[in-house]
Amino acid sequence: MRVLAIGECMAELAPSDTDGDFRLGFAGDTFNTAWYLARCAPDVQVSYLTAVGDDPISQNMLTFMSDSGIDSRFAQVSGGKTVGLYLISLDHGERSFSYWRGQSAAKTLADNPAALGDAMARSDIIYYSGITLAILAPEGRATLLGALRKARAAGKTIAFDPNLRPKLWASDSEMTQAIMQGAAVSDIVLPSYEDEAEWFNDTSPQATAERYLAAGAMTVVVKNGVGPVSYADGEFRGDVAVTPVERPVDTTAAGDSFNAGFFARHAAGDNIVDAIAHACALSRAVVQRRGALVAVDPACLSRTTAT
Repeated sequence: MRVLAIGECMAELAPSDTDGDFRLGFAGDTFNTAWYLARCAPDVQVSYLTAVGDDPISQNMLTFMSDSGIDSRFAQVSGGKTVGLYLISLDHGERSFSYWRGQSAAKTLADNPAALGDAMARSDIIYYSGITLAILAPEGRATLLGALRKARAAGKTIAFDPNLRPKLWASDSEMTQAIMQGAAVSDIVLPSYEDEAEWFNDTSPQATAERYLAAGAMTVVVKNGVGPVSYADGEFRGDVAVTPVERPVDTTAAGDSFNAGFFARHAAGDNIVDAIAHACALSRAVVQRRGALVAVDPACLSRTTAT
């Protein structure tokens, strides 16, 4: 199984576990999923498509990807640019972000349609997010969505996390329209109910699932914080209970790691309920550590099933 994640990996400044200083790392929503998937599913080939600069920190990022078991051959190099930077602030486990991404090369990741098509042709599952769409100019966004539509028609599985971030969009209407365009070219959609309720006025997680099914998705898994995960898959509808963490340390990559756990078991052929249970176990382990990319107990990466 070959999984291609598409998006922006950024330099991350995160509070350390001990002295309150900040440490430099690399992270980003779709990249976080790729990083955890490479650990959850060593038999899966994980690749990352992005664009980076030609400066030392960009090279360090590519080295980090390779050292993490992620194939970086689809990362394009954009001369004269660099990578984006963000800083995490924490308050009782909840995070806020400050961003510096004006010169981010990742904004050009869809500028080469031939490269997009080649990378997708060499993959089985293609994963992207609302943030991937948000950082692109309208022309690049249209190019990416067109490539995804063609890949889906060719039999590839397209997976999408709406990951609604209104500050990245020119307007709320542009955001909601683009998100629904993304859903229309996707087989699997992995939304978070809190965001969906705010921006689409959904009255329940089940309503979120049905809206994305109506847009063209085949499978929808709705994350809902400590609430049950709702799913709709063909004729099947249901909920999977979540065991909450009493005192989360950092929820930065909660949804990203959930997606990785889901993809790991989906690729292995698990049913949707067991795939969700495994995803919940991984996410639960991740939020008990600081930072987006954290080491977790190997027991959390083993096969987990619903009870």
